[in-house]
Amino acid sequence: MTRILPGVIAMATIVVASNILVQFLFGQWLTWGAFTYPFAFLVTDITNRLYGTGAARKVVFAGFVVGVICSFIGTRIIGEFGPLVTLRIAIGSGLAFLTAQLLDVAIFDRLRAGKWWRAPVVSTLFGGSLDTAIFFTIAFSTSLTFLEPVNDVSWAGEVLPLLGAGPEVPLWVSLAVADWLVKLCLALAALIPFRLIVGKLSQNTA
Repeated sequence: MTRILPGVIAMATIVVASNILVQFLFGQWLTWGAFTYPFAFLVTDITNRLYGTGAARKVVFAGFVVGVICSFIGTRIIGEFGPLVTLRIAIGSGLAFLTAQLLDVAIFDRLRAGKWWRAPVVSTLFGGSLDTAIFFTIAFSTSLTFLEPVNDVSWAGEVLPLLGAGPEVPLWVSLAVADWLVKLCLALAALIPFRLIVGKLSQNTA
């Protein structure tokens, strides 16, 4: 457990920071949390590369527990428009995190013998895409209103041009696409710290 403690702490920090920063808007389509949460995949991939799938899954489950705690606290804090975290957001967030991170672990493991960059890039792209799809669909799609009838998400269904310039789609689709694009960019940018951190820690454990 001691060897993965830094990963557990890093994952917990990212999850807590993202849950706080998601309350603050960055432009029209994003929140600040969109820029911190994707680094959870970096933590998972580093742990996976250094210590294997078992250790990576432990880090993921630690992050999931922290996320559940954050969601519970958020449901108890009342903001201007009601609880900061609704039931749909809590379900979407937890399910998206756990499913996407475990997919990331599995794909990374399948590709770990290839070129060093292939496993983190492919696993993060697939995991991040699944994360975005699950979260935004559960949290804001009008087809899932039955999950929490008292939660009015009609604002997210307003039909507008995609990202302000494309074909007309529900607002939540634009939010999801913007979130996914950030994950795509950060997956590529994270290759630098991935390479440096794995190289440094591999030397220390050699």
